Parts: sequence; C-alpha cells; structure tokens
Amino acid sequence: MPTSSPSLQPDAGLCRRPEPSRRLSAETERLVASIPSLLVGLDDSERIVLWNAQAELLLESPASKVLGRRLADIDLPWKDERIAAGITRCFTDGQPVRVEDIVCVRPGGDPRVLGLTIHSMAAGTSSPLALILMGADITERKQLEEQLAQAQKMEAIGHMAAGIAHEISTPAQFVGDNTQFLREAFGDLQQVLTVYAQLAEAVRRDGGQAAILKALEAAIDDADLVYLGDEVPNAIEHILNGVERISKIVRSMKLFAHTGGEEKTLVDLNEAIESTIVITRNEWKYLAELTTAFDPELPPVPCLRGEFNQVILNLITNAAHAIADAAKAGRETKGRIHIATRAEPEWAEIRVADTGAGIPEAIRHKVFDLFFTTKEEGRGSGQGLALAHAVIVEQLGGQLTFESREGGGTTFILRLPREEPGGHG
Repeated sequence: MPTSSPSLQPDAGLCRRPEPSRRLSAETERLVASIPSLLVGLDDSERIVLWNAQAELLLESPASKVLGRRLADIDLPWKDERIAAGITRCFTDGQPVRVEDIVCVRPGGDPRVLGLTIHSMAAGTSSPLALILMGADITERKQLEEQLAQAQKMEAIGHMAAGIAHEISTPAQFVGDNTQFLREAFGDLQQVLTVYAQLAEAVRRDGGQAAILKALEAAIDDADLVYLGDEVPNAIEHILNGVERISKIVRSMKLFAHTGGEEKTLVDLNEAIESTIVITRNEWKYLAELTTAFDPELPPVPCLRGEFNQVILNLITNAAHAIADAAKAGRETKGRIHIATRAEPEWAEIRVADTGAGIPEAIRHKVFDLFFTTKEEGRGSGQGLALAHAVIVEQLGGQLTFESREGGGTTFILRLPREEPGGHG
C-alpha cells in the first residue's frame, strides 16, 4: 500500500484511519495482515486506530464505523466490564492483562467466547498505537475443555461410586438392624402390656389376682424390661444417627454434582470443601486421618461451585494416593490429610496438605501438564491437576502452587480472589 495514499484501504484484512500524521507504517500493516487474530489498536486517548478484518468479523462492526472513535462509545456484542478495567490497568502499569471468557452475543448467531490480551506499546515512538487488544475465538476450545472436565468428573464419580455405596450401606445396615431389634422388643412389650390389661380386668372383678400376677412376673422376666429400658433408647439414637449420615451423604452428593451454571456465584468455600470431604471419605478413611481448620470469618467468594468441588476432590484423591504410595514404601503409621482455609486481604486461601511420599524434584515442573501421571493404570489419567490449574488460574483468576519434600509430603495452595476484577465481590 503506498504510504501517500489519502484514502482508506482495507488492504489484506487491515483497516486504518487515513490520518497521515498518525497512520501505521507499511511494515506494521503487513505484519498485522499476517496475523489471523482479532487486533484492535488504541491511541493514548483510547480512540481506535487499528481494527483488522478479524475484528470486523468477530465483532460485526466495519472499520469505517469505528476508526477514530473511543472503544467505550461503540455498541459491541460484548458486555464485559473486565475489558475496560484491563485497559485502565494496562495504561497504569504497562503490563499485559489477560481477559478470559468474554461472551459475544451476536444478532442471529450463536454466542461466541473470546480470549483477549491487552498489551501496552512502547512509548516515544512515531506510531499512534498506545495499546493493542489481541484476541481469538476460543469457543471450540472452551467446549472441549468443558467436555474434558465433564469426562474427568464422571470418571471421578464412577471411581467413587463403590465407596459412596459403601458409605451409605453401612449406616443403612445399622438402621435396619436396630429397626429389627425394636420390632422384636416391641413384641415383648406388647405381651407385658397384654398381661397388665388382664390384671387390671381381674382386679376390677375382685378375683384371680394371684394367677394373673404370676403370669405378669413371668412376662416381665421374659421381656427383660431392664435390658429393653437401656437398649431401646440406644437403638433409636443409632437409627437417627444412621439416617443423618445417609442424609448428609446425599446432601453432599447434591452439592458436589450441582454445577452452579457457567456464571460465577458467591460460594461458601468451607461448606463446599466439607461436602467433598464427605463423598471422598472411602478414598482416605483406611489410609489417613483427615482434619480441617476452616476460617469462620471467610466470606463467600465469587466462584464456579461445580468446578471448585472437582478441584478439591482431585486434591483429596491425590493426597490419599500419595499416602498409599508412602505406605507401600514401608511406612507403617497412618497418614494425615489436613485442609485449611484462611481469609487474606485480597485472597481466599485453601491449603490441602498430606503426609505422603512427596513429589520428586525431577518431575515437579510437569505436575500441571495434561495427561502427565506417575500413577499406575487405573489410578489416574493425568487430567486432575491440569484441570485444577485450568479452573483455579484461567477460569477463576486465582493461583495454584505447591510445596513438596520427597518423603515429607506435599501441600497444594489455592488462592482465589475475594472480589471480581473491577467489582465488589
């Protein structure tokens, strides 16, 4: 494209405003034309100076209608305050800002999901560009991630099914046993009551008391009323406890299975962790003692409940497997899993610590890689920690790190922002 041309030229997918003093160089035009991504360039007044063909396609706005205007003044198919907040932050500190999961609702078309990175351009150049917004349509990737997450969740639920059935069957068994005991005990009590009724009738008739009293004493001996007086209340308590345990497991399964939708909602993290502990009990109860230290002052946090539950399940399961590996290596004492929450000024912190075998130094850089696993076949597919990282870091804007010592256990540390970027939590 001749640099002296005064007219607007949509050359090879690039659309620019014809201002000779602020137009882009031919080299920049060719570079931009070769990039198959959405590119929007802003000057230091946040006016649009670059709007390429992908921007026209994805945002359904021709360059001729947007160049020279402020981005905030244009009616675009995305309604996301994070973009404006990211632009402000990038102008302020000069660091790239990533904005994930921007939903674009276009008239007559299916909603699309974009990922956007905002970059600050070097100051002191002749280019009018102050910021570049570079984005891509990640709809298919998000759909694949959701399918993968659902498959991993179904794998985890399938793996736990036998354990959950055992957890339910145990209280159900002593509910049944105690109910059977009460039925037999009530039969004995009915005999005593029948003889009491006969005694009352004989007294009213003034005769036959001696024979009736003898029969009553025999019925009392047979029924063992002292024993029943002690054991019937215990049986009732056992039944109530068993029913409560079953109800708790069912409630926890409902909380775990509840996805909460695609939008973040305020989630009680302590309750969510507690429900996941209940349904994973069969994974760890024979191997470890599980203790908790929940911060009662931790407020609800913007979160995706279903995805968060899945992350905690994966970490508890990994902790149990690590303790099992330590036991195979010769450790005779029972292991320990400790889960703690803490409210920090900007973060909600969750720590999941185990006394397992630890992570070898040589593979620590791979633990969040998809499909990487050191477990034997049948114990893991290598998806759990990769998906945990995707959920905590990419979807929720948090942090996921770990501390480990070979032979001394591992602690995974999750931090979730207590407020949405640019929001109030």
